[in-house]
Amino acid sequence: MQQLTFKFFSVLILLMVFKVVKAQQQPINVVTTAVPFLRISPDARAGGMGEVGIATLPDANSGFWNLAKTPFNTNQGGLSLTYTPWLKKLGLGDVYLASMAGYYKLDDKQAISGSLRYFSLGRIQFTNERGEDIKSSSPREFSIDGGYTRKLSEKVGLGLALRYINSSLATGDFSGTTYKPGSTVAADISLYYTNPHEDGSGLSLGGVLSNLGGKIGYTTDAKQKDYIPADLGLGAAYTKVYDENNKITFALDLHKLLVPTPPLLTTDDNVNTANIAKYRNKSVVSSWLSSFGDAPGGGSEELKEVQLSAGAEYWYNDQFALRAGYFYEDKTKGNRKYFTLGFGLKYNVFGLNFSYIIPSGNGISQNPLSNTLRFGLVFDFNGENSTSSSSGTQ
Repeated sequence: MQQLTFKFFSVLILLMVFKVVKAQQQPINVVTTAVPFLRISPDARAGGMGEVGIATLPDANSGFWNLAKTPFNTNQGGLSLTYTPWLKKLGLGDVYLASMAGYYKLDDKQAISGSLRYFSLGRIQFTNERGEDIKSSSPREFSIDGGYTRKLSEKVGLGLALRYINSSLATGDFSGTTYKPGSTVAADISLYYTNPHEDGSGLSLGGVLSNLGGKIGYTTDAKQKDYIPADLGLGAAYTKVYDENNKITFALDLHKLLVPTPPLLTTDDNVNTANIAKYRNKSVVSSWLSSFGDAPGGGSEELKEVQLSAGAEYWYNDQFALRAGYFYEDKTKGNRKYFTLGFGLKYNVFGLNFSYIIPSGNGISQNPLSNTLRFGLVFDFNGENSTSSSSGTQ
């Protein structure tokens, strides 16, 4: 009975949302997933460039964007640490994303890498229907990666990574349902192409299939598992070197979630229940394939699900960098639109990166990182012998 009641109210709530958006000219139909922290940029350098990173110059954070770039670093190895405050505007000091990444080149053609993302959601107090405190909890999510990359030629690299994902949002019994941490395993496959001229100028291209893994659930009910943010990313970057002191890179990334589009609700409850069940019960592989053609609005809606990032990075003497960028998401698919600024400093093997999101939107459409300065540290091994990598590790 309780399960039927839950389903009834779920459908009722969705139906109310449908009636609100139906009156709008463009219905809002956001593609949602579990563990959305995997879509937060864990890199202050990329954060200052509008969240681009698929085809930019390689650095210690390459594993977060395109692992295949790793063996093209001219350093033997590198390590990065980044701290990203979350909802700082609301005065929350215990909600943040911390990340760490590193790589080591086994030789000129192959490299190994690893990374960690930890997302703290702060401390939450649970209450019952009478407003009485029941228990408090500290939800958190994290992922651990391990990867291997190999050059297929002097211009092409291929990367493979495995990822363990753990999400603990609530534990214990609530209203008769037992909640537990959810976990799953995913993989990344990435490709990188670069063909620089002798002075370092040139075009780079990249493609990444990320978070290809199983669904994740928080109860013992196998039918209540959610999709993780599987993603197809394509990127291009062009670097122009003017002289030994000045160079600039322009980059563009496109992202498309490989997750089914939720069905639009109708006025028929039976149809809605059947459509939602069909949506949730798709197999993982089937969901990846169907994500290219299942939007209720057809091809035009599929195009709206593509997110765009554009950015630029200027370097002076491989020691000081200025960055700017723009991120765009259609208003019917999340409505995230914002400009970013950033800068970097590098001295020998040590680097500092900062990024800032210019406030945009209001209410729920405003980015949680608005008015927030995030920063990262980068350490290069054998950095004193590097030129192109020093520009990348900023």
